Amino acid sequence: MFGFYRVAAAVPKVRVTDVSFNIEHIIDLWKIAAKNQSAVILFPELSVSSYSCADLFYQETLHSAVDVGLSKLLDESIHLDTVAIVGAPLWHKNRLYNCAVVIQKGQILGVVPKIFVPEHKEYYEKRWFSSGKDVKNEMIEVAGQSVPFGVDLLFKRNSELIFGIEVCEDLWSVVPPSSYQALAGATLLFNLSASDEIVGKSDYRKSLVSSQSARCMAAYVYASCGVGESTTDVVFGGDAMIAENGSLLEQGERFLDESQIIFADVDLARLKMMRISESSFSDGECREFRIVNLSDVPQIVQLNRFIDPHPFVPSDKKVRTKRCKEIFSIQAAALAKRLEHIGSEVCVIGISGGLDSTLALLATYKTYEILKKDPKDIVCVTMPGFGTTGRTFENARRLCEGLGVTLKTVDITNACLDHFKVIGHDPNEHTIVYENVQARERTQILMDLANKLNGIVIGTGDLSESALGWSTYNGDHMSMYAINVGIPKTLIRYLVEWAADTHPDISEVLQDILATPVSPELLPSQDDDTISQKTEEVVGPYELHDFFLYHMIKSGATPKKILFLAKVAFKQKYDDETIKKWLKLFLWRFFSQQFKRSCMPDGPKVGTIALSPRGDWRMPSDAVVSEWIKELERVE
Repeated sequence: MFGFYRVAAAVPKVRVTDVSFNIEHIIDLWKIAAKNQSAVILFPELSVSSYSCADLFYQETLHSAVDVGLSKLLDESIHLDTVAIVGAPLWHKNRLYNCAVVIQKGQILGVVPKIFVPEHKEYYEKRWFSSGKDVKNEMIEVAGQSVPFGVDLLFKRNSELIFGIEVCEDLWSVVPPSSYQALAGATLLFNLSASDEIVGKSDYRKSLVSSQSARCMAAYVYASCGVGESTTDVVFGGDAMIAENGSLLEQGERFLDESQIIFADVDLARLKMMRISESSFSDGECREFRIVNLSDVPQIVQLNRFIDPHPFVPSDKKVRTKRCKEIFSIQAAALAKRLEHIGSEVCVIGISGGLDSTLALLATYKTYEILKKDPKDIVCVTMPGFGTTGRTFENARRLCEGLGVTLKTVDITNACLDHFKVIGHDPNEHTIVYENVQARERTQILMDLANKLNGIVIGTGDLSESALGWSTYNGDHMSMYAINVGIPKTLIRYLVEWAADTHPDISEVLQDILATPVSPELLPSQDDDTISQKTEEVVGPYELHDFFLYHMIKSGATPKKILFLAKVAFKQKYDDETIKKWLKLFLWRFFSQQFKRSCMPDGPKVGTIALSPRGDWRMPSDAVVSEWIKELERVE
């Protein structure tokens, strides 16, 4: 399933020191996890005995019951492929340790002791337990089995499914043990916990789990003991969470009087690739760990996870609003620095009445506000040609008028006709020559005008166009500063929409620009003066291409996996063959158009995906796409 594995975090009903009761509920939840194709299920700290036994941890009767209980877990799990991680107090060399016990198919695979044993405020664990910080390369006798014991254990099924374990307070330490586990290759981290509830603590707990999953570029599964624990002095709420690379995928409900289990499908293949491409992961300290091999684990047959069809666009409106404001700030700060550095007062923008040039103008306008410059020094040039419609021309005029910038109109028709004569091209042949002559004529006008005004040309092309090479080389491909180059088409729409909400004086024209089909307007318009050349009819929907780009660059996903994810994300909108068709075109264009990206102008990086040849993306212009296409065509 392309590196996806289902994991579970369980909070069973518990009675203090009633091991038989606790084991029954652990078994019930374990079997539920197995039926749901979970690879691993996590239980809370000391879940076999209960956490709040206090000085009863000194009683041999309790430990005998724990041994019997673990033996029963082994008997009940002989036919279970799902790995279980349970908490138990275990003796070793006349010391008692707070341990995580890993079980699969009737075998204890290993035991990991807690390192940071708290002794502050309401916690008195050092009264009973020793720290496992020095326990390495040892074996322990548990339920009649001699198994690996220590803080130097990782559990592995394959290069993607490798997990490490820490216990409660370990996560709260300055450098959690899971950090070293991740650096040694663990993509999946588990925490058996007993975290009591006080006002505000749950939020901090959630931030710890999320941030550790992000810092380690891992999936992090957390389970804390529930309300059945003793309430002599504190209350346990039974918190359960599953996070992946900073995002909380699932969280249980606290204070339930019944057992609960949560599931999430984590993308371990993605995490593995991101560690290679997006961090200083390889420079971290790599400690020695013993590897314990797992047997086959259940494979999910159907993905139970939301795949965002618009990964560049936050789905939450409040987050999206914050993101839009931040992006405009990034663009404005970038352009302000460039203008101050070269001492230019004038920005020249080719304004078409389309989304990209609109965003470039809005960002430039914000820059001038910050620098307290006169917006009249923003010189917008509308250059009607063979395909310009009245709608886009009028929208360009209204937008410039509303912002109070300078607007010039330069009709390029005659200049293009003259050029056709020079190169011997029939203007009735609407080929790529017909289109590109117009694009290059417009760029020439902008460049020459910028020279005349001692200004710079602001590029309008975006990240999606750069990925597809959907620009005319040395035409709209070129500028003196490419302010939109880090922003994908799907996000640009929301940026303009946000601007419409925050600029009521130009809201109406921005809304009409948003409603206008994306087009370069290089082919003659229809008889009713409407756009005849619609970009998405030629290259495919930008929402698909942005989706393909995100997963290909972010995690190095294969065409087969990208196709699978797209089918899940867009199942209500596009059929499988349509998605496959546009993915094939995306791959072909992405490879064949690298030469344009290799000489793209400066421009600010905005998100995690960028294609600057000086920054994020270095690719030979003559790389061959055949292996990617062959894999895609093998998909039935």
